[in-house]
Amino acid sequence: MSINLLLDDPYKPVIWRGPIIANVIKQFWEEVMWGEIDYLLVDLPPGTSDAPLTIMQLLPLNGFLAVTSPQSLSAMVVIKAVNMANMLSIPVLGALENMSYAICPYCHQTWKPFGSSHSEELREHHIPILAKLPIDPSIAKLGDEGKLEAYDDTKVMQTLLTAITSK
Repeated sequence: MSINLLLDDPYKPVIWRGPIIANVIKQFWEEVMWGEIDYLLVDLPPGTSDAPLTIMQLLPLNGFLAVTSPQSLSAMVVIKAVNMANMLSIPVLGALENMSYAICPYCHQTWKPFGSSHSEELREHHIPILAKLPIDPSIAKLGDEGKLEAYDDTKVMQTLLTAITSK
């Protein structure tokens, strides 16, 4: 579910202050017919703003899964968000490092377009790295087509599912 699905113009920005954001989150939680689900993943903007705070205070969360990238700035933002989750007694499952590497489609060598990982900064704050996921252009293509569920790299998907469900 996304607020963008409800907008007349998908290019119009959603410029809302905290109370409106909180009300929409509450309305999504209470009024969307989620059906029978095993997991509900809530994708939040980075940081510790109104949306993450509202989610952490409103929803009965079983855990917080942080998503980072190899850069030091991303690690700093994740550490702040994890500290917020800890302050609000939300169990921290760990972190996934997205865009950790890419695999050349021609020679199949692995390379790190964003440089070396700064995941050690997370480990220093007792945040385990559950998985390191690659850059995969097919994900962007499927996303543009609205078909992410068709992603079929079983190794990546198994890594991701294990990371999410093993905690």
